[in-house]
Amino acid sequence: MVYTVTFNPAVDYVIHTENVELGRVNRTRNEKIYFGGKGINVSIVLNELGIRSVALGFVAGFTGAAIEQGVAQRGIKTDFIHLDKGFSRINIKIKSDTETELNGQGPDIDESALQELFSKIDAVSDGDVLVLAGSIPASMPADIYERILKRLSQKNIKTVVDAADDLLLNVLKYQPFLVKPNHYELGDMFGVKLNSIDEIVKYARKLKDMGACNVLVSMAEGGAMLLDEHDKLHTCGVCRGTVRNSVGAGDSMVAGFIAGSIEGDYEYALKLGTASGGATVFSDGLAERREIFRLLEQL
Repeated sequence: MVYTVTFNPAVDYVIHTENVELGRVNRTRNEKIYFGGKGINVSIVLNELGIRSVALGFVAGFTGAAIEQGVAQRGIKTDFIHLDKGFSRINIKIKSDTETELNGQGPDIDESALQELFSKIDAVSDGDVLVLAGSIPASMPADIYERILKRLSQKNIKTVVDAADDLLLNVLKYQPFLVKPNHYELGDMFGVKLNSIDEIVKYARKLKDMGACNVLVSMAEGGAMLLDEHDKLHTCGVCRGTVRNSVGAGDSMVAGFIAGSIEGDYEYALKLGTASGGATVFSDGLAERREIFRLLEQL
């Protein structure tokens, strides 16, 4: 079983408009509502690829109830922790001549709720996959990723970490199965600007030397590269299509890689991850199965 953790789920309110004029009333051309957060996005795309998962995390208030219901309606099992105070955040994403986002903060998560999450994570069994994705709310301890991986370190569990900076660096000693920075995040972690594939490979190898088993680096229009657990380098170009959406592309890549790596074929996993990310970029929402496999044929 795959378990995904979303610490700060959201209602994404996506607005399309011709342009935005500050200080005036603006009218939408169309609007949509999505339920997500990075871990939930991974679960949704895994579901498109036929992989079952359980979505863990925290929800609160009427927006939390909507998120839980919306995710369940996508056919995904949820096991969220319900907070007594606050409400799950609403993110407003304005798509016009440029993209603008207003992201909410979300509810505070207290120690009792955190302990409840730990009890659910302690139930994860040998052979399972646990996905930790994204930033954490300000109310959570900064070492939360590290504490979770430490709790699981004695089990045969594949852990996937899609994060940046210290959230990622501090867990490498627990040998996560997969880490997925983009090339900007990779450079920031080491205080350098990466200008070539050779430089990206150099610093991806540093993450491996620090403990990561597989390092997947997305490079926008440059495609993606994977340094696998056997220290073999794989590269993949981008899919062809019209860019319509940037939200959830990295999460979709993670989901595709997980699904593709089940049989240990990392070249296929990289391609399926790339196709899944592309299917999201070329859609208004998250990747759907038919589009994923259409793009996979390009690769």
